[in-house]
Amino acid sequence: MHKRAVLAGVALMLLLMRAGVGSAESAAAEDAPGTFTISPGYRFTEQSGAALYRASCAGCHMPDGKGAQGAGHYPALAGDPAVEAAPYVIVNVLHGHKGMPAFGDAMSDAQVAAVVNYTRTHLGNHFDADVTPDEVKSLR
Repeated sequence: MHKRAVLAGVALMLLLMRAGVGSAESAAAEDAPGTFTISPGYRFTEQSGAALYRASCAGCHMPDGKGAQGAGHYPALAGDPAVEAAPYVIVNVLHGHKGMPAFGDAMSDAQVAAVVNYTRTHLGNHFDADVTPDEVKSLR
């Protein structure tokens, strides 16, 4: 049942991306709180950690990072000590984990570093934002 829910969600996301929903949002509005955009095509166009989090993570982990339960279990990232281990977060973003999809093919090394740094320094987390694109590249 869980796989069907994930597949349905992915199918809906692809349909919305194809329709270009939100793709007209300007880059300047990318960091505005509450702004939700969907990147057109197969790759994310957002560049900042906040915008990438909203576009790729907030749908499951929630905008506040507190996670959710319902059709599936989406763990909290807010205040999660596991987020301190930057390589763990990088590998999960790149390759996915359990029900979480892999984003490595849809994000550049710089984008992965930005969203990992955002997750580690926001949402109630206060870890160093020291992830670099080179570190991401080494874990691909």
